Amino acid sequence: MIGSVVARRYAKALMELGTEGGQLEALVTQLAAAAAAWESSQELRQAIESPLVPYPQKKAIVGEIADRVGCGPVAKNTLLLLNDRRRMRHLPEIARALREMADERDGVVHAEVISARPLSEDYYAKLKAQLERMTGKKIVVDRREDPSLLAGVVARIGDRVYDGSLRARLSQMKDQLSN
Repeated sequence: MIGSVVARRYAKALMELGTEGGQLEALVTQLAAAAAAWESSQELRQAIESPLVPYPQKKAIVGEIADRVGCGPVAKNTLLLLNDRRRMRHLPEIARALREMADERDGVVHAEVISARPLSEDYYAKLKAQLERMTGKKIVVDRREDPSLLAGVVARIGDRVYDGSLRARLSQMKDQLSN
């Protein structure tokens, strides 16, 4: 819980900085890249969180990571600030919260689309257009595969689920036949 409060505070401040500077989308992308580097490297996390690594060395590591992932001055300073305050472990949460705030500001909604196997780009484009008509908002489709669906598609937008999978239809038929 405390982590999410910290993440929202930093994300809100970053949102204001990015909006004022006209670089919000770049800031979101840069922090997402830094968060991905943080999550993917256990060695990085151990080095930054270890009390045995001297502070100047930690600062140099964070600066180098920021340069490698292409962070601009605001994102790099944010990473250094998080390191100074021993809050680097909250970086992935901050990046997610910032993405959510930026999407909300732009009227963008993420739809998780789960299919049994990969679908064509044309199908995703049609599905995206249909979901945009249904919601009245711009949709970003996050794709995932789940072979247990057998066939069909499940779309999740927030707390709404549109289940067009064969698994769900078979379950409905089973319920109807048993009643």
